[in-house]
Amino acid sequence: MKKRDFLKYLSLGVITPTSLLNANPNLQNGPDDFWDTIRSKYKIKPDYINLENGYYCFIPNDILEKYQKYIDYVNREGSFYMRKKLYDDKIAVRKSLASLVGCDFEEIIITRNTTESLDTIIAGYDWKPGDEAVMAEQDYGAMLDMFKLQAKRFGMTNKIVSIPNHPSSDEEIVKIYENAITPKTKLLMVCHMINITGHILPIKKICEMAHRHGVDVMVDGAHAIGHFEFKISDLDCDYYGSSLHKWLSVPLGAGLLYVRKEKIAKVWQLFGDMGHADDKITKLNHTGTQPIATELTIPDSIDFYKMIGGENKENRLRYLKDYWVNNVKDIPNVLINTPYEKERSCGIANVGVPSIKPAELSKILFEKYQIFTVAIDYANVHGCRITPNIYTTTEELDKFIIAIKEIAKSN
Repeated sequence: MKKRDFLKYLSLGVITPTSLLNANPNLQNGPDDFWDTIRSKYKIKPDYINLENGYYCFIPNDILEKYQKYIDYVNREGSFYMRKKLYDDKIAVRKSLASLVGCDFEEIIITRNTTESLDTIIAGYDWKPGDEAVMAEQDYGAMLDMFKLQAKRFGMTNKIVSIPNHPSSDEEIVKIYENAITPKTKLLMVCHMINITGHILPIKKICEMAHRHGVDVMVDGAHAIGHFEFKISDLDCDYYGSSLHKWLSVPLGAGLLYVRKEKIAKVWQLFGDMGHADDKITKLNHTGTQPIATELTIPDSIDFYKMIGGENKENRLRYLKDYWVNNVKDIPNVLINTPYEKERSCGIANVGVPSIKPAELSKILFEKYQIFTVAIDYANVHGCRITPNIYTTTEELDKFIIAIKEIAKSN
Protein backbone atom coordinates (compact mmCIF):
# COMPACT_ATOMS: atom_id res chain seq x y z
CA MET A 1 0.00 0.00 0.00
CA LYS A 2 1.31 3.43 -0.92
CA LYS A 3 2.02 5.78 1.98
CA ARG A 4 -0.52 8.33 0.65
CA ASP A 5 -3.27 5.71 0.58
CA PHE A 6 -2.23 4.38 3.98
CA LEU A 7 -2.58 7.86 5.50
CA LYS A 8 -6.01 8.24 3.89
CA TYR A 9 -7.28 4.94 5.26
CA LEU A 10 -5.79 5.68 8.67
CA SER A 11 -7.59 9.03 8.86
CA LEU A 12 -10.88 7.39 7.86
CA GLY A 13 -10.56 4.74 10.55
CA VAL A 14 -10.42 1.93 7.98
CA ILE A 15 -7.01 1.06 9.39
CA THR A 16 -6.41 1.54 13.11
CA PRO A 17 -3.07 1.32 14.90
CA THR A 18 -4.40 -1.35 17.24
CA SER A 19 -5.71 -3.62 14.49
CA LEU A 20 -2.59 -3.08 12.42
CA LEU A 21 -0.23 -3.90 15.26
CA ASN A 22 -2.30 -6.90 16.31
CA ALA A 23 -2.04 -8.20 12.77
CA ASN A 24 1.70 -7.68 12.76
CA PRO A 25 3.19 -7.51 16.28
CA ASN A 26 6.67 -6.87 14.88
CA LEU A 27 5.51 -3.58 13.39
CA GLN A 28 6.71 -1.64 16.43
CA ASN A 29 10.26 -2.88 15.94
CA GLY A 30 11.43 -0.85 13.01
CA PRO A 31 10.68 1.48 10.09
CA ASP A 32 7.37 0.69 8.37
CA ASP A 33 4.34 2.36 6.83
CA PHE A 34 2.63 2.80 10.18
CA TRP A 35 5.42 4.64 12.01
CA ASP A 36 6.41 6.54 8.88
CA THR A 37 2.82 7.78 8.69
CA ILE A 38 2.89 8.81 12.35
CA ARG A 39 6.13 10.70 11.65
CA SER A 40 4.44 12.51 8.76
CA LYS A 41 2.00 14.02 11.27
CA TYR A 42 4.81 16.10 12.81
CA LYS A 43 6.59 19.19 11.47
CA ILE A 44 10.18 18.15 12.02
CA LYS A 45 13.07 20.58 11.65
CA PRO A 46 15.75 19.25 9.29
CA ASP A 47 18.52 21.23 11.05
CA TYR A 48 19.29 18.60 13.69
CA ILE A 49 18.15 15.28 15.18
CA ASN A 50 16.02 16.03 18.23
CA LEU A 51 16.77 13.58 21.04
CA GLU A 52 15.52 15.94 23.76
CA ASN A 53 11.77 15.31 23.75
CA GLY A 54 11.66 15.05 27.53
CA TYR A 55 11.43 18.78 28.24
CA TYR A 56 8.58 19.31 25.80
CA CYS A 57 7.22 16.97 23.14
CA PHE A 58 6.10 19.29 20.36
CA ILE A 59 2.62 18.46 19.22
CA PRO A 60 1.60 16.72 15.97
CA ASN A 61 -0.16 18.66 13.22
CA ASP A 62 -3.61 17.24 13.97
CA ILE A 63 -3.51 18.52 17.54
CA LEU A 64 -1.93 21.82 16.53
CA GLU A 65 -4.80 22.49 14.13
CA LYS A 66 -7.38 21.76 16.83
CA TYR A 67 -5.52 24.02 19.26
CA GLN A 68 -5.49 26.91 16.80
CA LYS A 69 -9.22 26.46 16.21
CA TYR A 70 -9.91 26.63 19.94
CA ILE A 71 -7.89 29.84 20.21
CA ASP A 72 -9.97 31.35 17.42
CA TYR A 73 -13.22 30.04 18.93
CA VAL A 74 -12.61 31.40 22.43
CA ASN A 75 -11.42 34.71 21.01
CA ARG A 76 -14.57 34.99 18.89
CA GLU A 77 -16.87 34.13 21.80
CA GLY A 78 -15.05 36.39 24.26
CA SER A 79 -16.65 36.98 27.65
CA PHE A 80 -19.77 35.08 26.60
CA TYR A 81 -17.72 31.89 26.45
CA MET A 82 -15.94 32.56 29.75
CA ARG A 83 -19.20 33.21 31.60
CA LYS A 84 -21.55 30.73 29.90
CA LYS A 85 -19.51 27.77 28.62
CA LEU A 86 -16.19 27.61 30.45
CA TYR A 87 -17.39 25.78 33.56
CA ASP A 88 -19.07 22.92 31.69
CA ASP A 89 -16.13 22.54 29.32
CA LYS A 90 -13.63 22.31 32.19
CA ILE A 91 -15.68 19.54 33.81
CA ALA A 92 -15.87 17.63 30.52
CA VAL A 93 -12.11 17.91 30.05
CA ARG A 94 -11.44 16.73 33.60
CA LYS A 95 -13.74 13.73 33.06
CA SER A 96 -11.91 12.83 29.86
CA LEU A 97 -8.57 13.04 31.61
CA ALA A 98 -9.78 11.14 34.67
CA SER A 99 -10.94 8.29 32.45
CA LEU A 100 -7.48 8.09 30.88
CA VAL A 101 -5.49 8.07 34.14
CA GLY A 102 -7.95 5.96 36.13
CA CYS A 103 -9.43 8.08 38.90
CA ASP A 104 -12.56 10.02 39.86
CA PHE A 105 -12.74 13.37 38.06
CA GLU A 106 -13.39 14.99 41.45
CA GLU A 107 -9.87 13.93 42.45
CA ILE A 108 -8.06 15.82 39.68
CA ILE A 109 -7.58 19.38 38.50
CA ILE A 110 -5.77 20.75 35.47
CA THR A 111 -2.71 22.83 36.27
CA ARG A 112 0.05 24.35 34.17
CA ASN A 113 2.73 21.73 34.87
CA THR A 114 4.09 19.22 37.37
CA THR A 115 5.93 21.88 39.36
CA GLU A 116 2.72 23.81 39.98
CA SER A 117 0.90 20.60 40.89
CA LEU A 118 3.38 19.29 43.42
CA ASP A 119 4.34 22.68 44.85
CA THR A 120 0.63 23.18 45.57
CA ILE A 121 0.80 20.13 47.85
CA ILE A 122 4.17 20.92 49.41
CA ALA A 123 3.19 24.50 50.21
CA GLY A 124 -0.35 23.49 51.19
CA TYR A 125 0.77 20.94 53.76
CA ASP A 126 0.19 21.93 57.40
CA TRP A 127 3.82 21.77 58.44
CA LYS A 128 4.83 22.05 62.09
CA PRO A 129 8.34 22.51 63.55
CA GLY A 130 10.04 19.13 63.72
CA ASP A 131 7.96 17.52 60.97
CA GLU A 132 9.98 15.59 58.39
CA ALA A 133 9.73 14.94 54.66
CA VAL A 134 11.68 12.33 52.69
CA MET A 135 12.85 12.77 49.10
CA ALA A 136 15.77 11.84 46.80
CA GLU A 137 18.60 13.96 45.44
CA GLN A 138 17.54 12.76 41.98
CA ASP A 139 14.15 14.51 42.35
CA TYR A 140 13.35 17.60 40.30
CA GLY A 141 15.01 20.77 41.56
CA ALA A 142 11.87 22.92 41.69
CA MET A 143 10.21 20.60 44.20
CA LEU A 144 13.38 20.22 46.24
CA ASP A 145 13.54 24.01 46.42
CA MET A 146 9.93 24.21 47.59
CA PHE A 147 10.71 21.78 50.40
CA LYS A 148 13.69 23.95 51.35
CA LEU A 149 11.36 26.95 51.51
CA GLN A 150 9.00 25.12 53.87
CA ALA A 151 11.97 24.17 56.08
CA LYS A 152 13.01 27.82 56.22
CA ARG A 153 9.48 29.02 56.88
CA PHE A 154 8.08 26.39 59.26
CA GLY A 155 11.10 24.65 60.77
CA MET A 156 10.37 21.26 59.24
CA THR A 157 13.23 18.94 58.19
CA ASN A 158 14.04 17.43 54.80
CA LYS A 159 15.78 14.06 54.64
CA ILE A 160 17.52 13.37 51.34
CA VAL A 161 18.26 9.86 50.07
CA SER A 162 20.00 8.76 46.86
CA ILE A 163 18.67 6.22 44.36
CA PRO A 164 21.24 3.97 42.60
CA ASN A 165 21.26 4.05 38.83
CA HIS A 166 21.33 0.25 38.71
CA PRO A 167 19.48 -1.18 41.72
CA SER A 168 19.59 -4.88 42.46
CA SER A 169 15.86 -5.12 43.20
CA ASP A 170 12.68 -3.23 44.03
CA GLU A 171 13.28 -4.08 47.66
CA GLU A 172 16.60 -2.23 47.63
CA ILE A 173 14.84 0.95 46.52
CA VAL A 174 11.97 0.54 48.99
CA LYS A 175 14.45 0.01 51.82
CA ILE A 176 16.34 3.19 50.96
CA TYR A 177 13.17 5.21 51.50
CA GLU A 178 12.07 3.21 54.53
CA ASN A 179 15.39 3.73 56.31
CA ALA A 180 14.82 7.49 56.16
CA ILE A 181 11.37 7.35 57.77
CA THR A 182 10.94 8.19 61.46
CA PRO A 183 7.84 8.79 63.64
CA LYS A 184 8.14 12.46 62.62
CA THR A 185 7.87 11.78 58.87
CA LYS A 186 4.70 13.22 57.31
CA LEU A 187 5.30 13.12 53.56
CA LEU A 188 7.44 11.14 51.13
CA MET A 189 8.08 12.42 47.60
CA VAL A 190 9.10 9.94 44.91
CA CYS A 191 9.52 10.07 41.14
CA HIS A 192 7.45 7.71 39.03
CA MET A 193 10.17 8.13 36.40
CA ILE A 194 13.36 9.94 37.40
CA ASN A 195 13.65 12.73 34.86
CA ILE A 196 17.44 12.71 34.52
CA THR A 197 17.79 8.95 33.90
CA GLY A 198 14.39 7.57 32.89
CA HIS A 199 14.48 5.17 35.85
CA ILE A 200 10.94 3.91 36.66
CA LEU A 201 10.53 3.33 40.40
CA PRO A 202 8.28 0.70 42.09
CA ILE A 203 5.66 3.21 43.21
CA LYS A 204 3.03 0.84 44.57
CA LYS A 205 5.56 -0.98 46.75
CA ILE A 206 6.89 2.32 48.07
CA CYS A 207 3.35 3.52 48.81
CA GLU A 208 2.48 0.31 50.65
CA MET A 209 5.61 0.63 52.78
CA ALA A 210 5.06 4.32 53.55
CA HIS A 211 1.42 3.81 54.47
CA ARG A 212 2.41 1.11 56.95
CA HIS A 213 4.35 3.85 58.69
CA GLY A 214 1.49 6.35 58.44
CA VAL A 215 3.29 8.48 55.82
CA ASP A 216 1.60 10.14 52.83
CA VAL A 217 3.17 9.66 49.39
CA MET A 218 3.39 12.33 46.68
CA VAL A 219 4.43 11.09 43.23
CA ASP A 220 6.22 13.16 40.59
CA GLY A 221 4.84 11.71 37.36
CA ALA A 222 6.07 14.45 35.05
CA HIS A 223 7.21 11.96 32.40
CA ALA A 224 4.71 9.16 32.96
CA ILE A 225 1.30 10.07 31.51
CA GLY A 226 1.27 9.33 27.79
CA HIS A 227 4.65 7.59 28.05
CA PHE A 228 3.83 4.19 29.53
CA GLU A 229 0.57 2.60 30.63
CA PHE A 230 -0.67 2.71 34.23
CA LYS A 231 -3.63 3.88 36.32
CA ILE A 232 -3.18 6.26 39.22
CA SER A 233 -5.75 4.27 41.19
CA ASP A 234 -3.48 1.21 40.99
CA LEU A 235 -0.52 3.02 42.56
CA ASP A 236 -2.16 3.66 45.97
CA CYS A 237 -0.52 7.09 46.22
CA ASP A 238 -2.02 10.12 47.96
CA TYR A 239 -0.94 12.85 45.53
CA TYR A 240 0.20 12.70 41.90
CA GLY A 241 1.42 15.44 39.55
CA SER A 242 2.22 15.29 35.85
CA SER A 243 2.93 17.49 32.83
CA LEU A 244 0.57 16.82 29.95
CA HIS A 245 2.66 18.83 27.45
CA LYS A 246 5.35 16.19 27.62
CA TRP A 247 4.40 12.69 26.49
CA LEU A 248 0.65 13.21 26.06
CA SER A 249 1.35 15.92 23.43
CA VAL A 250 -0.91 18.63 24.86
CA PRO A 251 0.09 22.23 24.00
CA LEU A 252 2.51 23.91 26.39
CA GLY A 253 1.14 24.86 29.77
CA ALA A 254 -0.96 21.88 30.85
CA GLY A 255 -0.47 19.68 33.89
CA LEU A 256 -2.46 17.45 36.22
CA LEU A 257 -2.82 17.25 39.99
CA TYR A 258 -4.45 14.24 41.62
CA VAL A 259 -5.37 14.24 45.30
CA ARG A 260 -6.95 11.21 46.94
CA LYS A 261 -10.45 12.26 48.05
CA GLU A 262 -9.92 11.78 51.75
CA LYS A 263 -6.72 13.89 51.62
CA ILE A 264 -8.20 16.99 49.95
CA ALA A 265 -9.51 18.63 53.11
CA LYS A 266 -6.07 18.65 54.79
CA VAL A 267 -4.39 20.63 51.96
CA TRP A 268 -4.43 24.43 52.25
CA GLN A 269 -5.10 26.24 48.99
CA LEU A 270 -2.46 28.72 47.81
CA PHE A 271 -4.99 31.39 46.83
CA GLY A 272 -7.73 32.71 49.08
CA ASP A 273 -10.71 31.32 47.20
CA MET A 274 -13.44 30.65 49.76
CA GLY A 275 -16.05 29.64 47.19
CA HIS A 276 -15.27 25.93 47.42
CA ALA A 277 -15.76 23.46 50.26
CA ASP A 278 -12.65 22.25 52.07
CA ASP A 279 -13.14 18.73 50.72
CA LYS A 280 -13.43 19.79 47.06
CA ILE A 281 -10.29 19.68 44.95
CA THR A 282 -11.45 22.73 42.97
CA LYS A 283 -10.36 24.87 45.94
CA LEU A 284 -6.77 24.22 44.77
CA ASN A 285 -7.47 25.40 41.23
CA HIS A 286 -8.08 29.13 41.64
CA THR A 287 -5.53 30.49 39.17
CA GLY A 288 -7.48 33.44 37.78
CA THR A 289 -8.24 33.94 34.10
CA GLN A 290 -6.11 31.70 31.93
CA PRO A 291 -5.81 30.61 28.26
CA ILE A 292 -8.50 27.95 28.12
CA ALA A 293 -7.64 26.80 24.57
CA THR A 294 -4.82 24.69 25.98
CA GLU A 295 -7.21 22.79 28.25
CA LEU A 296 -9.77 22.35 25.47
CA THR A 297 -7.13 20.53 23.44
CA ILE A 298 -6.56 17.84 26.09
CA PRO A 299 -9.33 15.49 24.80
CA ASP A 300 -7.89 15.76 21.28
CA SER A 301 -4.45 14.79 22.59
CA ILE A 302 -6.04 11.87 24.40
CA ASP A 303 -7.75 10.81 21.14
CA PHE A 304 -4.41 10.93 19.32
CA TYR A 305 -2.83 8.84 22.08
CA LYS A 306 -5.65 6.29 21.87
CA MET A 307 -5.44 6.26 18.07
CA ILE A 308 -1.84 5.07 18.40
CA GLY A 309 -2.67 2.83 21.35
CA GLY A 310 -1.08 3.22 24.77
CA GLU A 311 0.61 -0.18 24.70
CA ASN A 312 1.82 0.38 21.14
CA LYS A 313 3.36 3.72 22.07
CA GLU A 314 5.00 2.32 25.18
CA ASN A 315 6.46 -0.59 23.22
CA ARG A 316 7.71 1.70 20.47
CA LEU A 317 9.42 4.08 22.90
CA ARG A 318 11.02 1.21 24.78
CA TYR A 319 12.15 -0.35 21.49
CA LEU A 320 13.82 2.89 20.41
CA LYS A 321 15.59 3.25 23.75
CA ASP A 322 16.75 -0.38 23.70
CA TYR A 323 17.89 0.02 20.09
CA TRP A 324 20.54 2.61 20.86
CA VAL A 325 21.39 1.43 24.39
CA ASN A 326 22.11 -2.13 23.25
CA ASN A 327 24.41 -0.77 20.54
CA VAL A 328 26.59 1.34 22.86
CA LYS A 329 26.43 -0.18 26.36
CA ASP A 330 29.40 -2.53 25.86
CA ILE A 331 31.65 0.02 24.19
CA PRO A 332 34.77 0.92 26.23
CA ASN A 333 34.54 4.38 27.82
CA VAL A 334 30.71 4.45 27.64
CA LEU A 335 28.50 4.47 30.74
CA ILE A 336 24.74 3.90 30.79
CA ASN A 337 23.11 5.61 33.77
CA THR A 338 19.73 3.88 33.36
CA PRO A 339 18.63 0.38 34.43
CA TYR A 340 18.49 -2.20 31.65
CA GLU A 341 15.49 -4.17 32.96
CA LYS A 342 12.28 -3.68 30.95
CA GLU A 343 10.17 -2.73 33.96
CA ARG A 344 12.67 -0.09 35.12
CA SER A 345 12.74 2.13 32.03
CA CYS A 346 10.90 2.97 28.84
CA GLY A 347 11.78 5.69 26.30
CA ILE A 348 14.32 7.71 28.30
CA ALA A 349 17.90 6.75 29.11
CA ASN A 350 21.12 8.53 30.01
CA VAL A 351 24.56 7.91 28.53
CA GLY A 352 27.93 9.27 29.55
CA VAL A 353 31.53 9.16 28.41
CA PRO A 354 33.41 9.28 31.75
CA SER A 355 36.50 10.87 30.24
CA ILE A 356 34.62 14.06 29.26
CA LYS A 357 32.14 16.32 31.02
CA PRO A 358 28.45 15.93 30.10
CA ALA A 359 28.27 19.54 28.91
CA GLU A 360 31.16 18.90 26.52
CA LEU A 361 29.55 15.68 25.31
CA SER A 362 26.31 17.51 24.58
CA LYS A 363 28.24 20.26 22.79
CA ILE A 364 30.13 17.79 20.59
CA LEU A 365 26.95 15.90 19.73
CA PHE A 366 25.27 19.09 18.60
CA GLU A 367 28.11 20.95 16.90
CA LYS A 368 29.82 18.01 15.18
CA TYR A 369 26.93 15.59 14.64
CA GLN A 370 23.84 17.88 14.70
CA ILE A 371 22.21 15.85 17.49
CA PHE A 372 20.36 17.79 20.19
CA THR A 373 20.48 16.42 23.76
CA VAL A 374 20.66 17.80 27.31
CA ALA A 375 23.61 17.43 29.69
CA ILE A 376 23.05 16.10 33.25
CA ASP A 377 25.88 16.46 35.75
CA TYR A 378 24.61 16.04 39.32
CA ALA A 379 23.00 13.60 41.79
CA ASN A 380 25.30 10.73 40.77
CA VAL A 381 24.24 11.09 37.13
CA HIS A 382 26.88 12.24 34.65
CA GLY A 383 25.89 12.06 31.00
CA CYS A 384 23.36 13.19 28.42
CA ARG A 385 19.67 12.38 28.67
CA ILE A 386 18.45 10.80 25.44
CA THR A 387 14.72 11.02 24.73
CA PRO A 388 13.51 9.90 21.31
CA ASN A 389 9.82 10.21 20.45
CA ILE A 390 7.51 8.07 18.31
CA TYR A 391 8.48 10.08 15.23
CA THR A 392 12.17 9.18 15.73
CA THR A 393 13.60 6.70 13.22
CA THR A 394 16.21 4.02 13.70
CA GLU A 395 18.22 5.74 10.96
CA GLU A 396 18.47 8.80 13.19
CA LEU A 397 19.48 6.63 16.13
CA ASP A 398 22.12 4.95 13.95
CA LYS A 399 23.75 8.38 13.52
CA PHE A 400 23.67 8.85 17.28
CA ILE A 401 25.21 5.42 17.84
CA ILE A 402 28.04 6.23 15.40
CA ALA A 403 28.60 9.54 17.19
CA ILE A 404 28.87 7.92 20.62
CA LYS A 405 31.28 5.28 19.31
CA GLU A 406 33.54 7.89 17.72
CA ILE A 407 33.47 10.18 20.77
CA ALA A 408 34.19 7.32 23.18
CA LYS A 409 37.09 6.12 21.04
CA SER A 410 38.70 9.54 20.71
CA ASN A 411 38.44 10.62 24.37
